[in-house]
Amino acid sequence: MADTAHEIEIDALERPEPTPRAPLFHTQLEFGAPIPPASEIRLEDIDLVDPELWRRMGYWDRFARMRKEAPLHWCEDSFVGGYWSVTRYEDIMKIDIDHTRFSSSWEHGGITLGDPIEDFEMPMFIAMDEPRHGVQRKTVQPAVGPPNLKVFGPIIRKRTQDLLDSLPVNTPFDWVDTVSIELTTMMLATLFDFPFEDRRKLTRWSDVVTNMNNPDICPGGEEQWRQEMLECLTVFMQIFQDRKANPKSNDLMSLLAHGEKTKDMVPMELLGNVILLIVGGNDTTRNSMTGGVYALNKFRDQFDILKADHSLVPAFVSETIRWQTPLAFMRRTALEDVEMHGQTIKKGDQIAMWYASGNRDETRFERPDDLWIERPNVRQHLSFGFGIHRCVGNRLAELQLQILWEEILKRFSDIEVLAEPNLTPNAFVKGYTWMPVILRPIEA
Repeated sequence: MADTAHEIEIDALERPEPTPRAPLFHTQLEFGAPIPPASEIRLEDIDLVDPELWRRMGYWDRFARMRKEAPLHWCEDSFVGGYWSVTRYEDIMKIDIDHTRFSSSWEHGGITLGDPIEDFEMPMFIAMDEPRHGVQRKTVQPAVGPPNLKVFGPIIRKRTQDLLDSLPVNTPFDWVDTVSIELTTMMLATLFDFPFEDRRKLTRWSDVVTNMNNPDICPGGEEQWRQEMLECLTVFMQIFQDRKANPKSNDLMSLLAHGEKTKDMVPMELLGNVILLIVGGNDTTRNSMTGGVYALNKFRDQFDILKADHSLVPAFVSETIRWQTPLAFMRRTALEDVEMHGQTIKKGDQIAMWYASGNRDETRFERPDDLWIERPNVRQHLSFGFGIHRCVGNRLAELQLQILWEEILKRFSDIEVLAEPNLTPNAFVKGYTWMPVILRPIEA
């Protein structure tokens, strides 16, 4: 991606090197080992949760082969136990909206693959079935509803303007931490009415919850993970109690503290919902903010189209969210035997709905691997899910991204990515940890 001139410019920035780590399971790749092409391995040996595949973007050919040859694929032997993979758009949608036969409840395993940590289950409304899911979701909905979005719009724009105006031009810096994380963390602090000076704690907890086995995030493993999650619980229990003692407002914690069905939540259920809202409000938006810059550098013609017509920003935001797919999958658990593609998903089996694959399904999307701003079905991506579990904050995420790009296009003629980014070694959160860029201002 970077030419010689850019390589010289980036010398001032040092790429953070990930800590070498041992495989979590005997079927996983060694750190840094060659990734064999999908065509050279047995279909039944494909295990999509291998962190090394995600750290080095080694999954696309596996998804393509599975969509073609095994749209319902069983992996028998993996770190998370046996699981089904569903990789085609239409199949994913069918399962996503079928909450009578497929459960997301924490009581059946929740929304991520594998067994929950013993004695540390965190119920959350996305990991509930009806009727509890609907009641709790309805409680927090006003925080991201249309009236609040009208309030948030000017706040988001002012913060975005101030941040962009503070950035160096013609000088390399890390886009992930400086822009993507900072903007999303400020929004999270506002949603929770969290102490603004402590907002990076929200980023930290979001990173920790999905990275227990990542030595760069949680070198102390499960013991450290538990300790930091309990710290998060302690902080938010105090906020929760404070909100109970004060009149209701529209921040997330006040809504939970005064909700008829949420005001008496036990501590672990409170923690579960807090973590859900932190991850949902942090990782998804921040990785789309970085993914959009990365994508426009890979598809330069699209950047030219966007700069020529700023009215395409909403379409570009939708296409970015499809192209990036910031959460790669969601899990469901079968509540009964289900036939699909000539196979039987047995009651109790866990299923990964691979949004990342469905969003690249060639039977649904023309030129699926390309960023194509003027795509005819640009809003019909899977990234927000479907049915009762559709992302509760999708409109806020789109608003943040639209404002960011509106303000970028007013200020900069280019955002050049100087080297390939560092990626999260995580099959759930599909994102970035570092990406060096240089801004070119619009000449007066």
